[in-house]
Amino acid sequence: MLENEKDIVKVFYNDKEMMAILRVAQSLNLPDWWICAGFVRSRIWDVLHGFSQPTPLDDVDLVYFDPIHTDEAKEKELEQKLNSILPTVPWSVKNEARMHLVNGLEPYKDTVDAISKFPETVTSLGIKLDENDSIRLTFPHGIEDVLNMTVQPTPFFAESNQRMKIYHYRIRKKKWHEKWIKVTYLVE
Repeated sequence: MLENEKDIVKVFYNDKEMMAILRVAQSLNLPDWWICAGFVRSRIWDVLHGFSQPTPLDDVDLVYFDPIHTDEAKEKELEQKLNSILPTVPWSVKNEARMHLVNGLEPYKDTVDAISKFPETVTSLGIKLDENDSIRLTFPHGIEDVLNMTVQPTPFFAESNQRMKIYHYRIRKKKWHEKWIKVTYLVE
């Protein structure tokens, strides 16, 4: 069972594929980088459901914060580099220093600030390796929802009707409850 951050860290340390992905991401030496969202959430939910095989990921979201080099072409270059190293991984690389423009928001302070403004609390999380090869986690809205498999909007999304429309659309589109039957929605 997973009950706390320490348990989550053990899951990732014991998963060779996920550690390989983290090490490759780390090798790019990107500023303020994290692998976020489904990479973390799906693995936690797979363990909580007792799945023997991990659920295939639609993508592996590698985010970073570089206010100097905000050209989208740089992100595509990084994706190509990652694909040449680990071609079976569906990489998606985004520089959060420019993503506020795409999302029509105020500039983010850093990557964790951007992650905190993701639609769902169970998506608003990240993982990375530090310089000592230790796993670091970020859960701007805590770990309770992901451990309880409870989906609800982040406070940032809950405060806006327009953002809540995006949240509702994502809930219908993602259909997480079909893959992970123990998932519940506090706000549908």
